Amino acid sequence: MRGRDWPRIKVRWLGGHVAPVARDAGPDLTALVPDDPDGAYDFGLGAGFYVNATEQPWPQHYRMYDYVVSELPAVVESQFPVSDARAISGHSMGGHGALICALKNPGRYRSVSAFSPIVNPSNRPWGVKALGRYLGPDRERWKDWDACELIADAGERLPLLDDRGENDNFLTEQLKPQALERAAAAAGHRLTLRRHPGYDHSCYFIASLIDDHLRHHAQALGRG
Repeated sequence: MRGRDWPRIKVRWLGGHVAPVARDAGPDLTALVPDDPDGAYDFGLGAGFYVNATEQPWPQHYRMYDYVVSELPAVVESQFPVSDARAISGHSMGGHGALICALKNPGRYRSVSAFSPIVNPSNRPWGVKALGRYLGPDRERWKDWDACELIADAGERLPLLDDRGENDNFLTEQLKPQALERAAAAAGHRLTLRRHPGYDHSCYFIASLIDDHLRHHAQALGRG
């Protein structure tokens, strides 16, 4: 991606103290980059899965991990009056991205949270499809992009905030929050996993709880 996504960055200011930065889930320049040959939403342009792809034809453009961890912060911090105090959050596949970015980079973020994240992609259908195509068939390599695998050896124990809707139609087959609960308990890693009756996987769920997450991050950033 190498900076080509910059026009899609959205920066907003909250009370002059916290600047949320958002972008979409897949790479830009849709006419120039490869996509899922079947046109499915769960791979390719709709789902970069926050990995650095190694298998052809994906590596040139599908390096969302580098983009989120290094390239995007460098652009924002050079173009806006912000510090290098960072927090990270995401929804669904973006929640997976937030968790792995925080777990793989001790000291880079002050806080992390997720809405309905994919937490064990190496063992769930969405992740098996994506990781297999982006990284190849060696499942040992997939573990480097799986929060449930990373949490055991995490170099920093940032508390994890994870919100789920109990009516989420992906909850049982794809999201499997119990896997993260077990992994966190085994590692002694603090996890706040909240289940909310009546909510599904939609943006309405995010809108209903976003204030909690902003407060969570603002407090960690010393702005709460």
